[in-house]
Amino acid sequence: MVKSTGYKKVKAAVFISGTGSNLKSLIKFSKKKNSPISIDLIISNNPKAKGLKLGKVNKIKKKVFNFKNKNKIENQILSVLKHHKIKMICLAGFMKILSRNFIAKFKGKILNIHPSLLPKYKGLNTHQRVLDNNEKYSGCTVHFVNSKLDSGKIILQKKVKISKNETRDSLAKKVIIQEHKLYPKAILKTFNL
Repeated sequence: MVKSTGYKKVKAAVFISGTGSNLKSLIKFSKKKNSPISIDLIISNNPKAKGLKLGKVNKIKKKVFNFKNKNKIENQILSVLKHHKIKMICLAGFMKILSRNFIAKFKGKILNIHPSLLPKYKGLNTHQRVLDNNEKYSGCTVHFVNSKLDSGKIILQKKVKISKNETRDSLAKKVIIQEHKLYPKAILKTFNL
């Protein structure tokens, strides 16, 4: 559980690799009065991530790290997080796997959103795999991050019905709409709000 500090919002960092659509919805949520978090930092492994533009628009500091030397980079990220007094991390389409050591430093304070109903379809290419297996439902999951890929304790899930002529893209669109609603709800739940 993440503990709220009275009325002061908890400083959070969002890690992204791509368009940042979940980042956008989290920024919107963080500006609401009832939100327990403020987004103070955006971290990306991709200098071309479209989501980085949201940092500029919303006056949020952003940092890009090249993950060639993972241990060295993770230590740099940890020191940046410490410098900005970050107490919580939200992974939102971040395409790098964090080390056990990194996760241990933020134990119980890293959340991730995944586009499937975990524990089914961990990892990548989830929508295509769901369709290939003729599933009737898919969805999304917000979970705590542990050292195993997409295996941490589930906070919230949302089911999405798969229609007859569903494609990977149409399913992805359906799921992302639910992701934008689910992530803020899951954050509220971790604060017992």
